Amino acid sequence: MVRFTRRELIIIFFDLLISLFAFWFSRYFGDFPRWYYLVLSALLWVAISCVSGKLKFGDYKRIRYALAGIFTINIFTGVVLFFSYRYTIPEYRYDYSILLAVVIITLLEWILYYSVRKIVYRKIPFFYEEPTFEDFTLLGINGGATVSADIDNKDVKFLLDNTQKQKDFTTWIKENRDSFSNKTIIVETSNPEDILSYKTRNVSLIINTLPLNKIRHINTGLSYANYCLQEGGFISCHCITSGIRKEKIMKQCPIVIRDIIHFFDYLWHRVAPKISVFKYFYYWLTKGERRSLTRVEVLGRFYRAGFEVIEDSVMNGKFHILAVKVKAPIRDDKPSNGMLIRLRRVGKNGKIIGVYKFRTMHAYSEYLQPYIYKCNNLSKGGKIEDDYRVSPIGHFLRKTWFDELPMLINWLKGDLKLVGVRPLSQHYFGLYSPELQQLRVKTKPGLVPPFYADMPETLEEIEASEVRYLKVYLKNPMLTDWRYFWKAFRNIVLKGKRSK
Repeated sequence: MVRFTRRELIIIFFDLLISLFAFWFSRYFGDFPRWYYLVLSALLWVAISCVSGKLKFGDYKRIRYALAGIFTINIFTGVVLFFSYRYTIPEYRYDYSILLAVVIITLLEWILYYSVRKIVYRKIPFFYEEPTFEDFTLLGINGGATVSADIDNKDVKFLLDNTQKQKDFTTWIKENRDSFSNKTIIVETSNPEDILSYKTRNVSLIINTLPLNKIRHINTGLSYANYCLQEGGFISCHCITSGIRKEKIMKQCPIVIRDIIHFFDYLWHRVAPKISVFKYFYYWLTKGERRSLTRVEVLGRFYRAGFEVIEDSVMNGKFHILAVKVKAPIRDDKPSNGMLIRLRRVGKNGKIIGVYKFRTMHAYSEYLQPYIYKCNNLSKGGKIEDDYRVSPIGHFLRKTWFDELPMLINWLKGDLKLVGVRPLSQHYFGLYSPELQQLRVKTKPGLVPPFYADMPETLEEIEASEVRYLKVYLKNPMLTDWRYFWKAFRNIVLKGKRSK
């Protein structure tokens, strides 16, 4: 007996929808049989697809093999349908509508395969997880204290005392180059190798007078600066953030067209460099000299490179950053600007699974937890108050829960079930009681947690809610999930309940 996984059954279901649509659509462009023949045709189409193995998308090793296989089986199925119509349907006359149906199904199945390959079978790198609050002391952060009060570097103090007084920071640095000691290097370069050449010197301060907007490989440049600096060394940089850029456009353009100009400027200098299709063309055309950077992204890049920001301010239309080296750069990650992220979560039997979500924060915000914690501290519920790392579209996604929509991919892959406890990170999983940990790993996490059925408020109430659900679920799985689903549906849809 042939058995299909949940993933394969869902692919078969979508193929059935594609077939029904194609036959229904083609009927309006020819003399196709009656509607019940079209339903039978769609069922026959899917049956041949299953028997031939065409829909086993995970077995294809190359995209071209999949496209060729789908095309070949579809041609064969189209021929089978043609002769079936000819010999079983009285007075059937051939027209091009069946050919149109085959073409439509083939194109849509190619799209379906490519989508499944890119989203389901392709594992995007894990999202960098923010350090836990116990780790913040390793970064020189203890109870919100900063390093700035303990600065004993004379060049850094001289820089801090005079930077805010200058209208042109770059010109002042060049004119006062001799005022700095030989442990300070002043560069104006976009090439990280130029900074790395100072590695043999005992450098305590690096000042780059070139705006970060004009540096193509910012992460590499900051990492090389980290390698060159002695322990506790400093780096000073500046840039024009997207907020400053917008403010300038609004002041320098007429009211009628300033929003239009800012929209296209944002698309070209902010969005285009982050999309793989346009990225290389953008850098080839502009050399990356006017790239738009958000404040969150700039600060996050510094923390990823092993620095702690001790001073950041906007002066004379520029965003200035002074940071101190506190550790080695983070190397075991892969920063992403994409909307889809993959988080490490504890699944059934304690297995680590990758849970998908839409990004709701600015790029590089994941590296900024220490800085945000130092500046804002935590609210009573353990969340950051007024977290400006969340983007405008992120607020909308969180409010509407669209940010959790990609978790359907995990349901498709079989990592999650429809109703179940929320998938947790290893850190938060470790905060739960041993009893609850043992219950949690006996079943898969779910898309709809029991939280929305009980609406608990405190951590203790959340744990008690999950224990109740899991104990009942292990005795009667299907009935328990059925009841909890409709309880959650009533609270969310009818009563408008939301998590806090």
